[in-house]
Amino acid sequence: MLTTAPLDHPPPTGEPRLQLLHITKRYPSVVANDDVSLTVMPGEIHAVLGENGAGKSTLMKVIYGAVHADIGEIMWNGRQVHIANPAAARALGIGMVFQHFSLFETLSVVENIALVIGGKFDLPALAERVKSVSEKYGLPLDPNRLVHSLSVGERQRVEIVRCLLQNPQLLILDEPTSVLTPQAVRKLFETLRQLAAEGVSILYISHKLHEIQELCDTATVMRGGKVTGHATPRNETPASMARMMIGRELPVCHAEPYTGVSAPVLQVRGLTQPTDDPFGTPLEGIDLTVNSGEIVGIAGISGNGQAELLAALSGEALVASDMVRVGDKPAGALNAAQRRDLGLVFVPEERLGRGAVPSLSLTDNALLTAHRQGMVKNGLVNYAAAKDFATRDIARFDVRTGGAASAARSLSGGNLQKFIVGREIMQTPKLMIVAQPTWGVDVGASAFLRQTLIDLSRQGVAVLVISEELEELFEICDRIAVLAGGKLSEAVPKQQTDAEAIGLKMSGLFAGTTHGGSHASA
Repeated sequence: MLTTAPLDHPPPTGEPRLQLLHITKRYPSVVANDDVSLTVMPGEIHAVLGENGAGKSTLMKVIYGAVHADIGEIMWNGRQVHIANPAAARALGIGMVFQHFSLFETLSVVENIALVIGGKFDLPALAERVKSVSEKYGLPLDPNRLVHSLSVGERQRVEIVRCLLQNPQLLILDEPTSVLTPQAVRKLFETLRQLAAEGVSILYISHKLHEIQELCDTATVMRGGKVTGHATPRNETPASMARMMIGRELPVCHAEPYTGVSAPVLQVRGLTQPTDDPFGTPLEGIDLTVNSGEIVGIAGISGNGQAELLAALSGEALVASDMVRVGDKPAGALNAAQRRDLGLVFVPEERLGRGAVPSLSLTDNALLTAHRQGMVKNGLVNYAAAKDFATRDIARFDVRTGGAASAARSLSGGNLQKFIVGREIMQTPKLMIVAQPTWGVDVGASAFLRQTLIDLSRQGVAVLVISEELEELFEICDRIAVLAGGKLSEAVPKQQTDAEAIGLKMSGLFAGTTHGGSHASA
C-alpha cells in the first residue's frame, strides 16, 4: 500500500476549468447518469468514486465526447461547449485514458500514438518523443513494438503516454494504475502532481481507495447514476470512503487456515517453452505444484512471461506431455477443451475478447465454456438450459445487468468479471486458473470475488491466481511465487515473506534467475 503524502501543489483557484450541469444519459435498460453536476478547478485532482455500474465511466465519456448526454450542459473555461466527438475534446485540451484500451493490435506503439497526435506526420521523430516521455515518467516503452505483442500492463503504459504527449488541460484517468507496479504508480503520482502544479486539471477514477486518499484533493461520490456525496479524501479513511461508495460496511475476507495435507491437482515440472513472438518471454525450467484446497499466487511485473505461462497451463499453447499434469493425467499435449474435460477452468485477464465475446448475450457467453453443463445434446444447443445457467449465474454472483439477454459489452467491468468468474465456478472445477481477478473492480465486488475464490479453495478446489496486486495476493493466497524473466521462484507460505521480499524477487533477485530478466526492470 502506498503511504499517504501531503499534497505538494497549492489548492486550485480561479474560474472552473470544467463544469457539468444537470447531465442525464439514459439507455434502454438503465439511467447511467441522472442529473449529475460536477465542477473541476484548474490544478485540481478530483476523484470520482462509485461501485461498478455507478455511472462514472459514462460520465467521463460524456466529457470526452465519446457519449452524448440527453440533457445537460458542459462549461469549459467559462463558456458552454458541445463536444461532438473525442477529436473535438482533444482539440479543447481534454485527454482520456480508458479502462478498456483503444489500441489497434496490428500497429506499433508509435503508429497508435500518431493516430491521435496532431502536427507533422514524422514517425521517427515521434518515436523519439515517445521513448523520452515514457522514460521520463517511469513508464518505459519501445515505440516500435507491435501492440498485439504487449502485455496488459504495457498497453496501459501506451494509453497513459499517448495522453501525456497531447499536453492536456484536463486529463481523465479511468483506472490508470490497475496493472502498474507500486514503483510505476509512485512515478505516475509524481507526474500527476507536477501536472497539477502547472495548472492541469485531473479527473481520477480508481477503486484503490488508498490511492485516492494519497493523491486527490476532492472527491465526488456516485451511486446508481446520481451524485450522493462529496469528500476531502485526505480527511477520510479508505473504510469511510468505501462506506460512502457502497452504502454499507466493506466486507472483510476470511479464510480458514490451509492444513497443507492434500493431493496435488496441478503439477508443472521443468516447463520450458520458447516463444515465437520476438518480443515475448520464453519460459525456463518452471516448477510449480498447486494442491487441492489451497490458493497459490504468482506475482510479477507485466511482460515477464505471464501470458506465456497462462497459455501453457490453459492449453492454448501445447508443451511436452509430462511438463503439465492435471490430477494424475499428463496434460501438456492436450488442448484447452481436453484440459477442461479434466476439470480445469480458466479466467483470462482480458475480459472483453477472451473472457467474453462483447457483442454476444450473457446466455451465449455462458454457452461458450459451460456447454458441458447440459446445454448441448446430440450436437444441438438447448438455449433454454443456457439461459437458465446464465440467469442462475447472474443471481448467485450478484451481476448487475438487465438479464441474460444483455450483451457482454453492456456490463461494467466488475459485473462482467463476476459473471465470468461465476460461469467458471458453476462448472464444479477441480482446478481454477485466474488472471488478474479484480482488475478494475470496485472495492465491494473485489471483496466478493476474493472471498469467492477463498471459499472455492476451501471446498477442495485447487486455485492458481496470477495478479499484479500484491495486496490481493497476500489477502487470499496460501503460498506466493514470483515470475521474473520467464523463471519462477519457489512458492513460499505467505507468512514467511512480505511485500518487500516479493518486490525484490519481481526484479529478478532470486535463485535461478539473473537481475533484470526480460522485462523485469520495466
